Amino acid sequence: MKLITELTEDVTVVTEAREDGKKNMYIEGIFLQGGIKNRNGRMYPVETLAKEVERYNESYVKNGRALGELGHPDGPQINLDRVSHVITSLRQEGLNWIGKAKLTDTPMGNTAKGLIESGVRLGVSSRGMGSLRLNKEGINEVQDDFHLATAADIVADPSAPDAFVNGIMEGVEWIWENSMLVAHKSKMQIESAVRSRDLQERKLQIFENFLNEISKS
Repeated sequence: MKLITELTEDVTVVTEAREDGKKNMYIEGIFLQGGIKNRNGRMYPVETLAKEVERYNESYVKNGRALGELGHPDGPQINLDRVSHVITSLRQEGLNWIGKAKLTDTPMGNTAKGLIESGVRLGVSSRGMGSLRLNKEGINEVQDDFHLATAADIVADPSAPDAFVNGIMEGVEWIWENSMLVAHKSKMQIESAVRSRDLQERKLQIFENFLNEISKS
């Protein structure tokens, strides 16, 4: 499985008054899109997104656990020390899923609020795990094993080129281990050895370590 991130620029800021006289700040807009080729050359079948968003809504949004971060994390896990908002709704409208997220009173949430109040244009980036396959049109199609980590991280540079959202960890294979997604250490170690002279020796050592791990489990 690959880490897959997609950028959306079309979000708006909404403020709502609270009973104590203070205001809640929200971001709202298109968080996910299906059925069309996006700027990264990928396409999410509507059925795949609909099924996964339903799971995400039931497990996370409705339970107040749909969190997002400020910036681009390098893996699928939610880092609590970087949480900036909680997603309060995610609904389908045609090929789009419209999301709304409340900025939190956390260090990163307050940073996001400060950026907005200073006139910085923000965007959102979805983050998920899944495999890709070229369809008949030559488009990378996200498969039905897609798993949404968060519908929206907040990014402060939505006008950046595509490479900006293709984080370094997108090239890493991820596997389920003890009910958690972890980077495939063997693949990472082999790839890091490609530029060295001991590639074959490293491969044999990694394979030996893999067999030892199997024998222990």
